[in-house]
Amino acid sequence: MMSLLACSADDQSAETDETALSSPIAVAATGGNPAAEAAAEQITDEYMREIIAEISSDAYEGRGPASRGDAKARAYLVARMQELGLEPGAADGSYEQFFDLVGVNSIQPETWSFEGHDKSTTFKQWDQYMINSDVHEARVEVRDAEVVFVGYGIQAPEYDWDDFKDADLNGKILLIMNNDPDWDPDLFAGETRLWYGRWDYKYQKAADRGAVGAIIIHTTPSAGYPFQVLQTSNTGVQFELPAGDEARKQFDAWMVEDAARELVAMAGMDLDELRERAYNRDFEPVPLGITTSIAMDVEIDRVQSANVLGLIPGSDPELRDEVVIYSAHHDHLGIGPANESGDTIYNGAYDNASGVALVMGIAKAMQALPEAPRRSVLIALVGAEEQGLLGSKWYARRPTFPAGKIAANINYDGGNVWGHTHDVTFIGLGKSSIDQINKLIADEQGREVKPDQFPSKGSFYRSDQFSFAQIGVPAMYLDPGTEFVDRPEGWGKQQVDHYTEVNYHQPSDEYDPGWNLDGMITDAQLGYWTGLAIANADEMPAWNEGDEFEAARLKALAAEQE
Repeated sequence: MMSLLACSADDQSAETDETALSSPIAVAATGGNPAAEAAAEQITDEYMREIIAEISSDAYEGRGPASRGDAKARAYLVARMQELGLEPGAADGSYEQFFDLVGVNSIQPETWSFEGHDKSTTFKQWDQYMINSDVHEARVEVRDAEVVFVGYGIQAPEYDWDDFKDADLNGKILLIMNNDPDWDPDLFAGETRLWYGRWDYKYQKAADRGAVGAIIIHTTPSAGYPFQVLQTSNTGVQFELPAGDEARKQFDAWMVEDAARELVAMAGMDLDELRERAYNRDFEPVPLGITTSIAMDVEIDRVQSANVLGLIPGSDPELRDEVVIYSAHHDHLGIGPANESGDTIYNGAYDNASGVALVMGIAKAMQALPEAPRRSVLIALVGAEEQGLLGSKWYARRPTFPAGKIAANINYDGGNVWGHTHDVTFIGLGKSSIDQINKLIADEQGREVKPDQFPSKGSFYRSDQFSFAQIGVPAMYLDPGTEFVDRPEGWGKQQVDHYTEVNYHQPSDEYDPGWNLDGMITDAQLGYWTGLAIANADEMPAWNEGDEFEAARLKALAAEQE
């Protein structure tokens, strides 16, 4: 890719002192030459648009996990991988890594009543709360359990933060604030949401403390999306991996802020005052003296989905047992509640047919190289992401390459469908040595690499790169930029906000023939060159010293030395 990538590692080091490259990975390892340039041109509008339009059509019924639309999408993607000449990437010699799913369909009660202090109140399902079983059993039943406000519900020793203290929460229902403390950049990374601020962390901590249920208070700012997303995402069958020996509650719930405010007021307290108390390290759980009983039937089904895996074996005998993994999730929400126009198919065109098409475009470019990269390249189109990153979690538990041999993960969850940008968003910027490679290549494109431009959403912890990071793999999640060429300032943010508020996890996330994929091509080429650099380098990337995932990486690397 241009002269920057064609020069030697020594030349590159001498020419770019100002970039302070601390990584041993040489960007020259991309082998920037005419053949590699030609291969990059294989990433085309026509190729990616065809895939987006196909798998987001009504014929695929929204690609819900384990549905016929899911199976149809996987078969289509396998055929496209075969067409490119990718080798089967699953351990059994096929293109599909199957995994079991437990389908949990909670028959949510229409109302939910609470009592205490000689008062009672009743809330309405859908309008004020959503609730789902946390156990794989036919019946959930909780009787006379007390509600306890636990602030953020976080235990973080590195920040000297413990919302639980030594309180006995066994058998309680925990009322929890969303997000994490965000007013100090030195505390929980300020406005950047960490895993501590994510719903899955909070639910799991409640289970670990012996709670029978957990209610997260929803606000649009604290969640990063409106309550309608929770309504559609928590309706019908919810999928999970089969239960292990982890602690579990009876139920998980979300409640709108006004209902939570009313609940707290029953105890003679003010929700805002409780929040103020929760902003401090000395906060202790607050029993509300309010109890509730709830029961619901649960339909349990055991089904299968699969990750679709295509492999490009490496060309270097010494390095081909290491791999760069490109990922995108192929699933969406399937068929669900009708919108105002009566549409029940959640097509998932942007989320994530566009990401799948983008990664397949990269695969096409990699296959067009006259010689494969030194390391192997795995194209992993994973399943059941919308249900909690389940497909990538399964791969992380049973990887086809050991964790210590996975050089990096490059993930896409949504592609740029609005045109060229002056910038690109690197979710995870500042965490690993991938930074320097990506910045230098983006520089050659004349673009600026920016960190997460919507940091309060906690995006690093809510897409598939998180599963890889948890086993120590340095990871990069590339998202569209927001500074669009020939568009006024703020236009890009308006597009993202409109998508989040109107189309995210809704039937309206449909393919639009008017989409402009020019920026998507550029983003795909950035991922192509970055992955190619990593695949051809002498050494693998590393997490920055002190990063939250460094210990897992060191453990994985040590396992390879045993």
